[in-house]
Amino acid sequence: MHAEYKMPGGKLLVINLQVQAGRLQDVQLSGDFFLEPAEALASINQLLEGLPADCSEEYICHHLTQSLEGKVEMYGISPAAIAAVVRRALV
Repeated sequence: MHAEYKMPGGKLLVINLQVQAGRLQDVQLSGDFFLEPAEALASINQLLEGLPADCSEEYICHHLTQSLEGKVEMYGISPAAIAAVVRRALV
């Protein structure tokens, strides 16, 4: 599954993923945004792995916010934007 989302006032997010047994698998987020530290992208992908494919945008956003708070600086991207592109891919 594939989706793209341009965050209002932000950058383009692209996601590729698969669903197996009702869970997100092989998640690969990319785009023209910036993260500090740079390794944070792998952490975000890992946090999305295994989430239920039917979870809400709000759930995904809360999960990412709680897990990344104070550890990652996002520029042109947000947990809400990541949640939006994930849900767009699953529709």
